[in-house]
Amino acid sequence: MSIHPSAIVAEGAVIPDSCTIGPFCTVGANVVLGAGCSLISHVVIDGHTRIGDRNTFYPFSSIGISPQDLKYHGEPTETEIGDDNTVRECVTISRGTEKGGGITRIGSHNLLMAYVHVGHDSVVGNHCILANAATLAGHVIVEDYASVGAFSPVHQFCVVGKYAFIGGGTIVTQDVLPFSKTSARRENKAFGVNSIGLERKGFSPERIKTLQKAFRLLLVSKMNTSQAVEKMRELEGEDVALLVDFIQRSERGVIK
Repeated sequence: MSIHPSAIVAEGAVIPDSCTIGPFCTVGANVVLGAGCSLISHVVIDGHTRIGDRNTFYPFSSIGISPQDLKYHGEPTETEIGDDNTVRECVTISRGTEKGGGITRIGSHNLLMAYVHVGHDSVVGNHCILANAATLAGHVIVEDYASVGAFSPVHQFCVVGKYAFIGGGTIVTQDVLPFSKTSARRENKAFGVNSIGLERKGFSPERIKTLQKAFRLLLVSKMNTSQAVEKMRELEGEDVALLVDFIQRSERGVIK
């Protein structure tokens, strides 16, 4: 185990020998680190926080800190982080609140760029990218393989669907459709399938064409959402079924 002399590690913290704790880091008593984690310098990890293997935390990131919620009064809520994540400079991840479920969760293989904020009780899936200064208010869900652009705030209780791409500077106040491109340059509207992103993730041309048909029904036709969903049901494939289910489950409405 490599712990710099200037680091402060509280008694009770669980740190495997394979971890590296750099200069001026602070690790709280209820923190559990997995194997091969690296805290480069000036990192704060606090609260009841469980972290998986091979995560890297860059300077001035603050993990498991108290939520920015006036109703929080020190309850022992939690933060949970998976494996192989990169957390860049000045990222803040707040622990959960009792009324919000009690836990903030980050999955595995994610990149959180500088100044990202993950608010209390939020859930980030796997293989997601949150670009510089992306901001998740409390209770936000970001599903697998989604990308949230730089300087994009996401409103409380919104859901960002799988494989969605949100352009930089987009203010998100409703749910973001899976597989979609959504951007402030288009007046905060969805403007089709995230085809380039899907190609990079190994989607076949046939799968993408089917999704494009579904999005044309939803976004371009003169049908309302309910009518479009009924027509979309006639298309085959798990991707369209996932899209239809997402629309029907949405509580805040979807960005169209």
